[in-house]
Amino acid sequence: MGRFILGIVIGIILVPLVVLAYFKFGKVPVAVNDPPFPNEKLVTSVPLEARIDREVVKNPPIQPSEDTFVAGAHIYADQCAVCHGFHGKPSVVGTHEFPTAPALWEKHRRGDVVGVSDDPPGETYWKVANGIRLTGMPAYKEVLTETQMWQVSLLLANADKPLPPAAVAVLNGETTPQSGAPASQNPVAPTK
Repeated sequence: MGRFILGIVIGIILVPLVVLAYFKFGKVPVAVNDPPFPNEKLVTSVPLEARIDREVVKNPPIQPSEDTFVAGAHIYADQCAVCHGFHGKPSVVGTHEFPTAPALWEKHRRGDVVGVSDDPPGETYWKVANGIRLTGMPAYKEVLTETQMWQVSLLLANADKPLPPAAVAVLNGETTPQSGAPASQNPVAPTK
C-alpha cells in the first residue's frame, strides 16, 4: 500500500515537471508551420462555440439592405481582405496564418456555402467584435463602430446570395476603399 501511495505522489510531482520542461525547452508547436497540438482544434473550438452560444445577439439591430451591403463591402476591403482575400483572389497573408484564415468569398469544398454565410449574422458579429484567440483574428470592437461591425457581418451572412452591383464593385477592387487607398493595393494574390 505504501508503494502505491508513493507512486501516486511521485506521479503528481513528476507529471507537472515533465509538462513544465516540455514548455520551457521550446518543444511546443508555436510557429505557424508547426504541426498542431494533439486535439488543438477541440481544445479551442469547444469553449469558443459555448461562449458564442451564450453571448450571441439573435436579432441584428440593422437590416440587410443595399446601403448596408455597400458599407459592409467598404469595411471588408479596408479591414478584412488583407487576411480573408476577395472572390478569386486569396490573401497572401491569410494563407500563411495558422490556422489559415478562411477565404470568405469562396464556396466550401462540400456544398454551396460561401465563407461564413451558413453562420447566423450574430455569430459573425461576435467574432468580428471579440476576435478569436490563437487564430490571428483581431477584435474590432475598439476599431469599428457597432454599426460597421453589423454591416460587415450582414454582408458576410449574405455572401452566398446576389449582392448589389455597387457592393460587388468594391469587392472586385473596382472602387476605392474608405481608407482612401486604391483597392488594387490590398495584399491579395494576383489572379491566374
